[in-house]
Amino acid sequence: MNKFFKYILSAAVVLLMAGGLSSCINDLDVEPIDPALQSDVTAEEIFNKCYSVFATSGHNGGDDAKDIDKINDAGFTHLYRQMWNSNELTTDEALCSWSDGGINDFNYNTFDAGHSMMVGYYYRLCLGITFCNQYLDMFADHDATMTAEIRFLRAFQYYLLTDAFGNVPFSDTFTGDSPEQYTRTQVCEFIEKELKAITGEDASDNGNILNDPSPKKYGQAGYGRVDKAAAWMLLARLYLNSEVYTGTPRWHDAADYAKKVIDSPYKLNTNGYAGNGIDGVYREFTAYQMLFMGDNSTTDAAYEALFPVIQDGLRTTSWGGSEFLIASTVDDAVRPYRYDETEVNGLYDNNAWAGNRARPELVRLFFPNDDAPEAHAYDVYEVAEDDRALFETMGHTLDITDPANFKYGFAVAKFNNFKCDGSKGSSITFPDTHLFYMRVAEAYLTYAEALTRESGGVAPADAVAAINAIRGRAHALERNRYTLDQILDEWGREFYFEGRRRVDLIRFNKFGGDTGYQWQWKGGVYAGRDFPAYRNVFAIPHDDLIANSKLTQNPGY
Repeated sequence: MNKFFKYILSAAVVLLMAGGLSSCINDLDVEPIDPALQSDVTAEEIFNKCYSVFATSGHNGGDDAKDIDKINDAGFTHLYRQMWNSNELTTDEALCSWSDGGINDFNYNTFDAGHSMMVGYYYRLCLGITFCNQYLDMFADHDATMTAEIRFLRAFQYYLLTDAFGNVPFSDTFTGDSPEQYTRTQVCEFIEKELKAITGEDASDNGNILNDPSPKKYGQAGYGRVDKAAAWMLLARLYLNSEVYTGTPRWHDAADYAKKVIDSPYKLNTNGYAGNGIDGVYREFTAYQMLFMGDNSTTDAAYEALFPVIQDGLRTTSWGGSEFLIASTVDDAVRPYRYDETEVNGLYDNNAWAGNRARPELVRLFFPNDDAPEAHAYDVYEVAEDDRALFETMGHTLDITDPANFKYGFAVAKFNNFKCDGSKGSSITFPDTHLFYMRVAEAYLTYAEALTRESGGVAPADAVAAINAIRGRAHALERNRYTLDQILDEWGREFYFEGRRRVDLIRFNKFGGDTGYQWQWKGGVYAGRDFPAYRNVFAIPHDDLIANSKLTQNPGY
């Protein structure tokens, strides 16, 4: 698979770490290098590259010097963007009005082994794992904590890879023959062992331990680097989906590790903003809104982020990441906030792409009677009596009778580059809104779902309390009883458009197969129809099957 990659480890990839990640920004006068040939790279350079693959498409900004060849649009090679596309466009949450890059095949669940966005996601994950393997082969003894972090980053990418593609190529070394194909169970066993080792639970591994949980804000040393809480959250996610991945449910383990996160210093953000900004204009934002704004790394919202990835408008420029989340979900008419109706999303340089909008099934989680008001986004959530209902309905229809027209379907005003005090971002084109790959709210819903499944389908008291903590933060009505289907709905309300819906639908048997659950344009028809269960995993790309004879295609493709 190496022919698709440009193995660029120049220190130009580094993020703006402000004392966090080791930075080599004074050593940028180097050419892009092939790690198979270059021997004078430093541990810090490769360490930074291993983190940067979560933030950028390549070692320079925009479309310049993307890591993956064969895909013309660098934004399409961004890890978060393709994680998002595969897990959102294929579900009841999002539909895109564009048609390039195989988008409609995701919209309509007709993707195959040559699907370009799926191929980009696959190779982005394989490349990130390769960088981690290189670091561990060359510098495992350089610094114990850095090595533990790289092992986490590799485990996280292996989790995403096996979740999406099932039985996948596996290697834990940078050199050697073509990788063997591991079953999902084998990959999950590897991930579990790695995470327990780097949290100090596996006494047989006397290696490298992550730092203790310590939430930070941008500018504090260590911000952007993972610690034990991230590993606990990944273990909880692995166990919550264990029945899907291995055939063996592990609800008790999922609850235990989620509870570790809940009890850690990381916390749900419950602090909104109300007051005069630097320009004297009064502004008000909910605690939920604060999670997705241009200053989410410097307010208390940062304390909810278990795995924050830095997005800086000057140094991590990309058409994926936060730029994609913000620009693709609005047009020029969307108005997220009452205080300034002249700005769309806190970006000013043609950054309203009018692409991804909500399918009606998502909106009905907040307005089950189809009675959402025709209003700007800043009024809609107040009518919904749920801070999370961040939709622009003015000039939009609920139903998507024309998939190619952005006005059919409500716009989502969840992500932006506004700062609560009214100050501007660092760039007119690229956002400062950091990506939260994992946040504490996931632990609360994981804990609640796992306890409920253990209890036979009705939430026990501790599960009810965990869900109510989430709903209470959003000023939504708290309840004294929750079923599993209601918990799935809560996953949708809390995490819509955050790149995980497909995973949740599969776990609840509402994605591929004879599910009986339909959404608009599921399977390519307006009323929705079932599609085959084999699409619960994506296809191994044809080119990789040709390059590696040890790989076998997933059934159905």
